[in-house]
Amino acid sequence: MVILIGGVSCTGKTVMAQRLLEKYKIPYLSIDHIKMGLIRGNKYCDFSATDSDNEITNKLWPVIKGIIMTNIENGQHIIIEGCYLPPEQICDFDPDYLKQIISLYIGFSKYYIEKNFISGIVEHMSKIEQRICDDYMNQDNFIALHSRLKELCWNNNAKFFEINDKYEKEMYKIYRWIDKEIESKRLHT
Repeated sequence: MVILIGGVSCTGKTVMAQRLLEKYKIPYLSIDHIKMGLIRGNKYCDFSATDSDNEITNKLWPVIKGIIMTNIENGQHIIIEGCYLPPEQICDFDPDYLKQIISLYIGFSKYYIEKNFISGIVEHMSKIEQRICDDYMNQDNFIALHSRLKELCWNNNAKFFEINDKYEKEMYKIYRWIDKEIESKRLHT
């Protein structure tokens, strides 16, 4: 079983992966670590941390897809989280692979971002990974990124959870959904 947690930066994907690791004893992999490993460790890497998310996604997706397929083929469980999980690509897996994949995306509504940008998002952005607040992390850009992700998920029938008001309460509902999906996958394997 492979659990994919996608979404825009600073939505709680890494915290969720850590909590799922603790609960289910399933290891997780951060796509950011793969990205930075390639950038720092491969002098032939043809992208940088400052490239657009789309460009980085296009470079990383074939690697991530290969990791997903290999885990499924070997009957190994893994959680993969990050910004570079394209909703339009997830549905392209062969049905036998899809049976072993739980994928979801987390996003914030415009209302939530406007109400909580500093106290609910920026102040928590380094909860697990150290992040720098740069031009990317401005309210207008953040709203646009979340809106774009929501539309991509909608257009590709990807499971999208939008946080609109009470972060912890709404995240609890996502955890419950994941628990049910895991139980369902276990019953059918």
